[in-house]
Amino acid sequence: MSLKLKEINDLIKKAIPDAEVSIQDLAGDENHYSATIKSKAFKGMNKIEQHKLVYKALGSKMGNELHALALNTIES
Repeated sequence: MSLKLKEINDLIKKAIPDAEVSIQDLAGDENHYSATIKSKAFKGMNKIEQHKLVYKALGSKMGNELHALALNTIES
């Protein structure tokens, strides 16, 4: 089972409402994605904390329906 691009976007936007999200399917298999996420929520966080916030938004889907996600997080 895979996770659709829109579902990833929706999960992130639900947890981080002001996020500007850009996602690419790297392999065309709905399992390997790259995402750039820009949000005020990242203010004062280091990259690890920012990435943990995104992974928390994805919950149990990360590592299950979603196999790989390369992240680029940006504080706005």
